[in-house]
Amino acid sequence: MTATTLTAPGARLPAWALFGAVLSGAGLPIYIYAPKFFADSYGVSLTLLGAVLFGLRLFDVVQDPVLGWVSERLERARGRAVAVGTALLALSMVGLFAVAPPVSPVLWFALTVTGLFTAFSFLTITFYAQGVAKAGGLPGGHVQLAAWRESGALTGVCLAAVAPTLLAGVSATPEAVFAWLFAAVALLAALSMAPEWRGSISREEPTPIGAILRDRTARRLLILALVNAAPLAVSSTLFLFYVESRLGAPGWEGPLLVLFFLAAALSAPGWGWLAGRIGAKRALLGAMVLAIASFATVLALGDGDTLPFAIICVLSGATIGADLTLLPALFARRMADISPNGGQGFGLWSLVSKFTLALAAASLLPLLEAGGFTVGGDNDPAALWRLTLLYALVPCVLKLVAIGLLAATKLEES
Repeated sequence: MTATTLTAPGARLPAWALFGAVLSGAGLPIYIYAPKFFADSYGVSLTLLGAVLFGLRLFDVVQDPVLGWVSERLERARGRAVAVGTALLALSMVGLFAVAPPVSPVLWFALTVTGLFTAFSFLTITFYAQGVAKAGGLPGGHVQLAAWRESGALTGVCLAAVAPTLLAGVSATPEAVFAWLFAAVALLAALSMAPEWRGSISREEPTPIGAILRDRTARRLLILALVNAAPLAVSSTLFLFYVESRLGAPGWEGPLLVLFFLAAALSAPGWGWLAGRIGAKRALLGAMVLAIASFATVLALGDGDTLPFAIICVLSGATIGADLTLLPALFARRMADISPNGGQGFGLWSLVSKFTLALAAASLLPLLEAGGFTVGGDNDPAALWRLTLLYALVPCVLKLVAIGLLAATKLEES
C-alpha cells in the first residue's frame, strides 16, 4: 500500500480533527491548569513547579528528535505504537489529576508530566508526519488538512479549558473527572484514526536532522515558530492568575478561556480562506498586528474589567487561529519538499512548541513569585502591576520580533 492510496480526497478528515482535539487537550491546558492545581492542592511553590517543567523540557532536547527518528522507521508497527502512546497519554493524565500522589507531590508531578509529554510528543510527531502524505491527496493540500486538524485541535482546547469549570458544579473533584473523560475520548480518537496509520509515510529514505536544519527555509520557520509561539505560552501560563487576581473575577477563568479558544477554532477556516486569497505570509502578518493591538489594550485594564477583557479574548483568540493553522501548513509544505517522511522535522517542531511553554513557566512563575505575588491571596498594587506587565507587555515585544522574522523570510506558498 502506497502513501497515495492512504490519502483519498476528503477521506476521514473528521477523524483527524478528533485526534487533533485529544492532543491539544493534553498539551496547552496542562500548562494552564497543572501548576495552579498542584499549588492549590498540595502547596507546591510556583518556582519549584516552573523549574520542574523547564528541566523536563531540557530532556525533550534529546527526546523529541529521537522520537522523530523512531517514528520514521516504524513502518507497519506505526498503528500499534500509536495505540501504546495513546494509552500512556491517558494513564498519565489520570495519574496527574485523579490520583493522590503516592510519593512527594513534586516527584509525582514530574513523573506524570514526563509520561504525558513523552506520549504527547510521539503522537504529535507521528500525526503531523502522516499529514504530509495525507495532504498530498487532498484538493486543498496542506492548508485544507490544517484547517480540519487545527480546528479540531482548537475545539479540543476549548473543551479542556471549560471542563474543570463546568464539572465543578457536579463534582467535588472536577480535575479528576476531566482526566477520566479525557482517557475515554482518547480511546475513541485512537480507534477512529486506526485506519490512517496503515502503510508507509513515504518510501523515500528518511532525511537526517542535520539536513533539515541546514535548509534555510525550514530553519527560519522553526525559529519563527519558537518566537511566535512565545506570546501564547506567556499568556497561557499567567491566564488563571491574571483573571483571578488582576481582574478580580474568580470563576470566570473557564468561560474566558472558552471565548479565547473558540474564537481561535472558528477563525481557523477563515484564515485558510484568506491565505488562499492573499497568501499565508500576508495573512500571518495581519494576525500578528492584531495580536499586538489586543495585548497592548490589556495594559489599561484593572479590577472589574471583565467585559472588555472578554472582547480582547475574542480578538486575540482569532489571531491564534492564524498561528496554529498557517504556520504548521507552511512547515508541512516545506517538509514535503525536503523530508517527505517528516518525522525528524516534526520532532523539531514539537520540541519548539513545548520549549516555549516550558521557558515561559520557568521564567515567569519565579518572577511573579519574587515580586511578592501569592496565589489566591491579597496582592499589593506593585505585584499586580508586575503580573499585568508580564501578561501583556512581554507578548507585545515578542510579537514585534516575530513580525520582523516573518517579513525577512522568503516563503514558497504555491
